[in-house]
Amino acid sequence: MALFNSTSWAKYSVIAASLAGVMMLGGCAKKEEHTTTTLNIGYQKYGILPILKARGDLEKALKDQGVQVKWVEFPAGPQLLEGLNVGSVSLGEAGEAPPIFAQAANPNLVYVANQPAAPKAEALLVQKDSPIQSIKDLKGKRVALNKGSNVHYLLLKVLEANHLSLSDIQPVYLPPSDARAAFEKGDVDAWVIWDPFFAAAEHQIQARVLATGENLVSNHQFYLADRKFAENNPKVLNTVVQTLNQTTQWVSTHQDEAAKLLEKPTALEFDVLKTSISRMGFGVQPISDKVAQEQQYVADAFYAQKLIPNKLTIQEAILKLK
Repeated sequence: MALFNSTSWAKYSVIAASLAGVMMLGGCAKKEEHTTTTLNIGYQKYGILPILKARGDLEKALKDQGVQVKWVEFPAGPQLLEGLNVGSVSLGEAGEAPPIFAQAANPNLVYVANQPAAPKAEALLVQKDSPIQSIKDLKGKRVALNKGSNVHYLLLKVLEANHLSLSDIQPVYLPPSDARAAFEKGDVDAWVIWDPFFAAAEHQIQARVLATGENLVSNHQFYLADRKFAENNPKVLNTVVQTLNQTTQWVSTHQDEAAKLLEKPTALEFDVLKTSISRMGFGVQPISDKVAQEQQYVADAFYAQKLIPNKLTIQEAILKLK
């Protein structure tokens, strides 16, 4: 299949840092009073944002505020992160890892809200006929992963739980499409990956799950914003968050319909999408102290691995919704 010959729809294909689903604002704003008339929403082919786009609910929700919505598709996370850093984008969605790199590069980034934990949406895979039966069998083996991504943290925690470290294995840093190819050819012994790549590997090549993130990591999805935008447009921001929450709740009870909405843009089979969607975290809520602390653990782990240059304080980037 041609599902993994491009990273254009790879929602979570982060290399050191990426940010998925970004929203850009047109116009200028005064403190506590928005003057925005057009909300340009950046999105990728998989995730909640393309579902929101397909349903048209945000356009309806913002109509009374005189705000129009324009959807802008991005090929991958690095472009989105660049946009956030230079101020051309104002709001977006990302997993655990991208916000950490974004905060390290851009002190004006703020966490706005998050979806509940989805630890089963990422896993460590081996081939169906692999002799590897336990995590301890990975000692000395080649393990593919996307460096600086959510699964980088997962691998650290999986190894730690089994009294191993990265020095006990041979990490092979590859983006998802290249990792899939290496995994199929046997060039690597295991692959740590997230949905929908995870679900596709299960359905298409019957990859076997050695471990998921359950009881090890949270794997939240975060909604992040430029601080100035968030402070100047509280009403628009709250409307977006409320509508996202409603969308995830709809997806939780209409998973078949949601999968069908994503079939064409992702070029993934219905069964792959249904499996992937079933492992999402449903609901969008303000950042709690517990979630902030869990994110701090990820940041501390990345600093220890020298993936970011300085220690971060996640609480400094938490925005309280008004």
